[in-house]
Amino acid sequence: MDLPRIVTRDEWLAARKAHLKNEKALTRMRDLVAAERRTLPWVKVDETYVFEGPKGEQTLADLFDGKSQLAIYHFMWRWDLDAGCPSCSFLADHFDGANLHLAHHDVSLVVVTRAPQAKFEAYMKRMGWRFDWVSSYGNDFNFDYHVSFTKDELAKGRIEYNYQTIEDKKYFYEELPGLSVFCKDEKGDVFHTYSTYARGLDILLGAHNFLDLTPKGRNETQIMDWVRRHDEYEEGDDAAACCNTQKASAA
Repeated sequence: MDLPRIVTRDEWLAARKAHLKNEKALTRMRDLVAAERRTLPWVKVDETYVFEGPKGEQTLADLFDGKSQLAIYHFMWRWDLDAGCPSCSFLADHFDGANLHLAHHDVSLVVVTRAPQAKFEAYMKRMGWRFDWVSSYGNDFNFDYHVSFTKDELAKGRIEYNYQTIEDKKYFYEELPGLSVFCKDEKGDVFHTYSTYARGLDILLGAHNFLDLTPKGRNETQIMDWVRRHDEYEEGDDAAACCNTQKASAA
C-alpha cells in the first residue's frame, strides 16, 4: 500500500477533526434511515409455510418462539459445491454473539435454507454454530421472498433480485442471500415488514466494520473475494495473499 503523508501530531489532529464531521453526518443519516425503515408499511402473510428443523415441522408463526419480532437470514446453499456459501458463512459467524442479546430484546433470529435439513446439519456442526437453522425445501418461502430461482428463470438470463431485474451472470445461482423481518401481533397474525439483499447485508458484518477502521480497509478487488470459511484459513493468510478461486457470490 502507498503510505499517506507523514505529519506532526497537530496536523494529524486537524485532519482527524475534519474527518469527524463526515463521520457524524454519516451517523445521523444512518439514524434517519433506520427511523424511516421502522415506519415502512407492513404486509400480512397469509401463506402457511411449514419448515423442517431440529424441532420437527414448524410454521412461520412457530419460528417467533414467543417473541413478537422475527429476523430470518436467507442462507445461500451452494448446490454446485454441496456446501454453504463462503460469504453467507462469513455472515453467519456473526450471528451467535448477536443472538445472545437479540433473544432478550424481543427478537428471534432464525436461518432458513432451501435445502434438505440433512444437507446442512453436518455443515452447521462443522462450523460450530448454535443458532436455529431450518429448511424451506418443501415450501415456496424462498421463491416468494426472491432468494431462490428456478432453472427456467436462470436459463432466460433474467432474475428478480434486490428489487430489480438482474442480468449480470455473477448472480446466477439457484440461491442468493438476503434477510427478511416479520412481526406478529397479539392475535397471532404475521406481517412482513422488511427485506434486504446483496450489499444491504453489510450492516450485519462486524468484521467489515473493524476492517473499515484500518489503513488497508477491506483490501479486496471484488466484494468478499478474500473471505474463506473460518476453518479454511491457513497460517500466514492475509488479504494480499488470499485469493478466492470460486465464483464471487452475490453477497
